[in-house]
Amino acid sequence: MKKYILSIAVASLFYTKSDACAWSDPDYEYFNLFTQSIIKDKSYLPFLHSYSTRFYTGYNAALVPDDNVESWKKYFNNQLSYAETENLVYKVSMNDLNALKNGAPTNPLLQKLGTGFYQKYREGIDYLIEAKYLEPYMSINYVESENSFYYDRDANRKDATGLDYNKTISALTSLYNAARNPEIKQRYGYQLVRLNHYTRNYDSALQAFKMYVEPVRLKGTVYFMALDQLAGAQRGLSMNNEANWNFFQVFMNSKDRKESAFVSMKLSDTASFSNIMKRANTNEEKNMAYFLLGYEDFNNPIPIMEKMYDINPDSEILKVMAVRSINELERSYLPTYYYSSDASQKASAQKGNTGTGDTKDAGKGSSTTEVKEEKLSFWQKIVRFFKNLFGGSKSDKAGNSTKADQSDDELFSNPDRIPFYNRTAYYYDNKTQDFLDDLEKFTEKTKEKSKDEYWQIADAYLKFLKKDYKGSSEVLANIKTSNPEYQEQIKRMKVLNDIVSQPKIDAAYEDHLMKDYPEYFVEKEVKKDSTITDNFDYYGEVPSTADFLRDVLANRYFLQGEDGKSFLMSNKLSDLQYNPNSSLVKSVEDFYRKANKTRFEQQIIAKNMDSVGNIDAFFNTIYGDRAMRQADFEKARSYYEKAQNFTGIPRLNYDWTDKGEKITTKQYSSTEYNGFKNISSLVFGHNVWESYQSPDTESMKAEDYSYFPFIKNSMNKLELADILIQLKKIGNGTDEKAAKANQLIGNLLYNTSILGYYRELFVMDIDNSNGGKYNFWNTERSNPYQYYYKNFLDTSYIEPDNFDLSIGYYQKALKLSGNKEEKARILFQMASAEQGKYYQYEAKNQKEYDYSDPKWSEKEEAYQKELNNLRNQKYRTYFTQLKAQYSDTEVAKGLMGSCSYFSYFMKR
Repeated sequence: MKKYILSIAVASLFYTKSDACAWSDPDYEYFNLFTQSIIKDKSYLPFLHSYSTRFYTGYNAALVPDDNVESWKKYFNNQLSYAETENLVYKVSMNDLNALKNGAPTNPLLQKLGTGFYQKYREGIDYLIEAKYLEPYMSINYVESENSFYYDRDANRKDATGLDYNKTISALTSLYNAARNPEIKQRYGYQLVRLNHYTRNYDSALQAFKMYVEPVRLKGTVYFMALDQLAGAQRGLSMNNEANWNFFQVFMNSKDRKESAFVSMKLSDTASFSNIMKRANTNEEKNMAYFLLGYEDFNNPIPIMEKMYDINPDSEILKVMAVRSINELERSYLPTYYYSSDASQKASAQKGNTGTGDTKDAGKGSSTTEVKEEKLSFWQKIVRFFKNLFGGSKSDKAGNSTKADQSDDELFSNPDRIPFYNRTAYYYDNKTQDFLDDLEKFTEKTKEKSKDEYWQIADAYLKFLKKDYKGSSEVLANIKTSNPEYQEQIKRMKVLNDIVSQPKIDAAYEDHLMKDYPEYFVEKEVKKDSTITDNFDYYGEVPSTADFLRDVLANRYFLQGEDGKSFLMSNKLSDLQYNPNSSLVKSVEDFYRKANKTRFEQQIIAKNMDSVGNIDAFFNTIYGDRAMRQADFEKARSYYEKAQNFTGIPRLNYDWTDKGEKITTKQYSSTEYNGFKNISSLVFGHNVWESYQSPDTESMKAEDYSYFPFIKNSMNKLELADILIQLKKIGNGTDEKAAKANQLIGNLLYNTSILGYYRELFVMDIDNSNGGKYNFWNTERSNPYQYYYKNFLDTSYIEPDNFDLSIGYYQKALKLSGNKEEKARILFQMASAEQGKYYQYEAKNQKEYDYSDPKWSEKEEAYQKELNNLRNQKYRTYFTQLKAQYSDTEVAKGLMGSCSYFSYFMKR
């Protein structure tokens, strides 16, 4: 899933049930380790915890039984299966039923039942024929008013006004009177109530309920279907209290109508659940009213749960409240991502980041800080939050500072390497811990009184969240249950306790994982065209137990210093191209070259190394690139010599087809830069304007290469390294040729830096377009990843440029050159590199402002003034020299015309 998602922690800052970010789905931002749907009464599945939708949708709708189908199944003496009954009631046509009635059925199901089926269930079949005739008309007509919003209604859609009202009422009344089976009689009464409701004859609907439904004295499915219609008519008459109470009865007594009844209660009465509580008489009604109150106001459900416990500790809806509470805690303790680095959250200076087609002058405009600080207004608050969250301390209930939970094991001695799951809960800060403690106490109490093993499972899970893995395992070991869903949850939790409590993952433990838990790590092969992706939900699959366990192992390897294995648990080898920092690359290579890999390493980790062509060439290209950025051309050559079989930076092409999105491997043309070959000689030139998306022939100008006939128009990296070695040797001389050689080396180092037109050459990129690689870093740590490499593609880090290297070569060129015009050009290039040093300083010295401070703008302005003064005093050395000694040169005059910033500096 290649996308940037804020952790649920961010949404939690504001504690709202709707996520603050429209592009973020909170139901995909935590691990679903405790299965909410293990509740036994599946009719409450819609009321499980969800932030993404009004009702929970993460279940198979078939799990919620249809009251009407079950009622018909019973009517037919269970002669039909549930699916057959559903087919008969909802899918078999009216004509098919008439054919059965006439003794000549053609429908396969009706043929199977035989002609005697009609004689046996004549009244029921006749009712279904009438119901199927009425069904297309059974919706209320839309009445537009002056206050109505525009409603594009299907003009051909039928509604109840399409029936002959008097004729239909007469027919239904006659059928009602003729029916002998009480349930069928009541069904005709239901149709009378519904017809009057949908034709907006609300008073007649009330009368029909009294005359045709209540006298039958059945209070089963049909009664509550009719009561639902009665309540709708009462709402139409503004009898909201009565409507609300009847919808409540429907909610309480139906299985498949709970969602609609709940919505109807909300629409009927703004104080709906409080008013229902006042009318509740029986314990069942009170319990259900408490449930609705707790469901609607879920900030702290435990007081409501206590009241429900007092009424009935075995209540199924009490379990619904508990599982919602557990899910709330799970979101707090188990976010799918941990963004732990200050550097990964703060905006960096974006100089050189003009890959959008704009053409900025070569003087590097001065508005960067203003833009940067504007972007930080939201992020700095988040960064400060995460600094507190992931820092080395936490607060106890009294607010006193205490040391964070850490093992005495040597694995945990590095403060930058802490188990990612071993965090203090943060949803309500200390209130979350209190909530967990209170819920655990409630669960322990309930499991002693309730006969349902659910409460033991919940207790074990809460202990898991509290990192009491031993206690959790002991509870699980003592649970005896035949419920398959409970058994699956228990099995999953045993695996969780086992793996999470393991402080170190060694070869023996990896063998244990493959032997005992292969289903959590070995992916099932899906045979399909791998180049075509079907239409899918944007967020992919909901994070699972397997995902969590992979994260735990990735974190364990990270703690153990096995960064390569940690990286490959969550990423493919080809992903290194996006952040090719040296230490991580070396660790991945060490794993690649490791002999005698365990079965786990071979089947689970190493399989993520098959995403590049020639693996050895891939590694050697990265190492060669790093050596080039360090101006170690001899070392670079040694690596590039082993990288000549490099097949190109691995990239994918995405094309839409009528079958979906087609994904293919990018094929480089013979003249295209592929990460190794086809490098223009303009890499030794200088830029005439700063436009990264213009062709290099427009943005760059060649120097005089006449001294160096070995410079080719197009080179590969091995040839480029050879040329630089020769230039470096020539540069050791004392003549004009030596000056030019040093200038060309300085140009190449600058042009391939973050500020240069060819900035992609030594950072495993295919072009110089905008991206995270082209940011200045502001971290003092050598590695911005603190827990694992799961969010590798969301956090960019490459070792910073050393601008002193290019400046050093320019200084040699300046000293040896006797040409004033050349000296002016060299000084301008030196000044440009010096600006890079300033941008690096600025990125490392950002101020954090309290944006609630009414004077924050003044403080920010004062700091900006301080930075400007520092820049002029310390980072304008070569601009000052250029102005003082070379302002009369043609080069300086030309720069004043093409570079507005330089022109401004010269005129000060």
